Amino acid sequence: MTDYKKRKYGKRSFPKKKKTTSHTLKPGSDSKLKRVFAEIGVPETKPFIPDPFQIKSLEAIAKGDCLVTVPTGAGKTWIAEQAIAHTFQNNGKAWYASPLKALTNSKFSEFCKIFGPENVGILTGDRKENMDAPIIIGTTEILRNQLYDAMHQGEDLDTDIVILDEAHFLGDEERGVVWEEIMIYLPRRIPLLLLSATIGNAHQIAGWLKSIRDNECSVIEETNRPVPLYPLFLHPSGTLFPLLAENQAPQTKKRLYKKVLKFANTRHTSGMMRSNRLPPMSDILRILRKYRLLPSVFFLKSRADCDHALVLSAMRTHEESPERKDLRHRRIEELIASSPHVAEHKQMHYLKKFAVGAHHSGQLPIWKLIIETLMTEGLLDAVFATSTVAAGVNFPARTILFLNSDRFNGREFMTLTATEFHQMTGRAGRRGMDNIGFGVVIPGRFMDIRKVENLFNAPPTGVYSQIKINFSMVLNLLLSHSPEQVQKLLDKSFAAYLMANKDKKTSNENLNSINTDILWQNFLDHLDFLKKKEYVANDNKLTDDGEWTSQLRIDHPLMVAEGFQKNLFPKSNPAFLAAIMASFVNERETDDDAIDTSMIPKTLFKVFKKIDDGLKPFAKEMNSSGFESPTLYFLPAVTLYLWARGMPWEEVVSISKMAEGNLAMLILRTADNLRHIRNIGRVFPDAAETSAKAIDLILRDPVISTYEI
Repeated sequence: MTDYKKRKYGKRSFPKKKKTTSHTLKPGSDSKLKRVFAEIGVPETKPFIPDPFQIKSLEAIAKGDCLVTVPTGAGKTWIAEQAIAHTFQNNGKAWYASPLKALTNSKFSEFCKIFGPENVGILTGDRKENMDAPIIIGTTEILRNQLYDAMHQGEDLDTDIVILDEAHFLGDEERGVVWEEIMIYLPRRIPLLLLSATIGNAHQIAGWLKSIRDNECSVIEETNRPVPLYPLFLHPSGTLFPLLAENQAPQTKKRLYKKVLKFANTRHTSGMMRSNRLPPMSDILRILRKYRLLPSVFFLKSRADCDHALVLSAMRTHEESPERKDLRHRRIEELIASSPHVAEHKQMHYLKKFAVGAHHSGQLPIWKLIIETLMTEGLLDAVFATSTVAAGVNFPARTILFLNSDRFNGREFMTLTATEFHQMTGRAGRRGMDNIGFGVVIPGRFMDIRKVENLFNAPPTGVYSQIKINFSMVLNLLLSHSPEQVQKLLDKSFAAYLMANKDKKTSNENLNSINTDILWQNFLDHLDFLKKKEYVANDNKLTDDGEWTSQLRIDHPLMVAEGFQKNLFPKSNPAFLAAIMASFVNERETDDDAIDTSMIPKTLFKVFKKIDDGLKPFAKEMNSSGFESPTLYFLPAVTLYLWARGMPWEEVVSISKMAEGNLAMLILRTADNLRHIRNIGRVFPDAAETSAKAIDLILRDPVISTYEI
């Protein structure tokens, strides 16, 4: 095997450094802020007393289902803890589901401290620990899969309460279908506790749940923030102003402060308004420090901006006590002990010396967790993050700052919704640590001040059905249901409820776009194709091939199943199998022509070509029937192969042409697909054994160190 450590590669190219502005901001504040800034401080320590909405939530879940919708940071987790404690004390079992693996791991650590590690288990794609514990923490996909299995085996889910955290994910375009399936399939005897950020149609969701579960679903709403939020405007001169005018009637919309209104009505070309440059971050931090507005989270439009903001923040002398700096250094050493790789992280200098960090999806999971930990413990002054950090990550700060009134959704920039905006502002003001929180608007090319004014006044947006049919869903439902029974399940969808209860007065933008007739027809189309390919028999029962394929709960189960049926996949070489599965997981177009084929064995290319050519007829058949099939690229396969064979991380990152975070996600998703192949060992024992070996090869530092902190 080639000694990768001796191989020399060309220098990795980096984007040119952005020009920085020489404009200096001079700290200043409007006279009206003197009273507001006087409120800054740490609240007096008092014995914890639950808020009325928390008490009402526990009373409601004792009688039936309950949907809790409150501002971010208001104390939803306490409700979950108490509901679990009550169930546990009565010898019952609890299932706590969250949308993110990072959040699941965080809750697992929290609950182990509360209930004892022997009483808490965790189930994610990457971790399976203490699975028979009375309290299970897991991802929503795992819970949905357990419901599939329970229906197939004719058993009841072995739990006495289900808690769905971040329940507004019901409206997530990509993953909302999983939440909706859980709510439809969950046996009515099991109380359902939904914990959500503020949403606009909570009673509509509760009405739907009552209609399909025949249980009363109480809605507990709280609109008051535990820590008041005060909006500010940072003028290009460096002066802070109130964003909104005061002394207005409570029921009227708050308008822009007169000086901010004057600014918004005037065309500006100076200071922070100039081109698309980032403002002088070191000056802004100096202003925040002067007025005791730290720690802070800056929401920026791109990963590149987050990284560049670190450079800009380090352009002036950092003011910090030696004691705090020493404490941060010691804490960093403790956190990186399990991951030697991140000790040499290119942004470590900024973290240690200037107490600032960048947090975005291009970063390694271990690095993001280090940033989150240091911020939570009060050891950082600022984090520069993309808007994705607002959802599901515990990132407390005294002040959040906006540079944009839009956000990138993965495909394009879209105007912030009221719910997204409220989630971001929900990070401002730490309960028990701040008397008041601040949201600062920074003017610039991508900031519409009028839009932000409307967002501060806007009620939260509603959450609507995202249900859709896919082959994995159809196969798993047919394990235990006839098509007629499936149709009844689809009739229980939130989409069907919305169509049946459509209010003519409701604005078009709030109407659900999913037509239930089309949904049913889509199911029939999937069923017809499965029959044509002999995964389903004419009597609508799964064939043997259909049964084992149903266990491939992945994005492209039929393509992978066809590969195994045609004996195309490598069944004895773990590195080859990991490489091939990476091509099925990959969702990005790659430049395969740029691959230096001299560093990979010709056998790998032959295996890849055999699979690509062997599956093309099936892919064309899927496409002609109206179904999508993945385009297989060779670069992801090369990347996973080299990683599985032991190439150092830095070299694999360079070859992959991906950001570290994206590569880590590709590896983790590949491992998840390999686990599903391991589940079909009854039919393909060699492939299952090889999958297990492949997982061990690719899950190593720095990819999995996240779970060792």
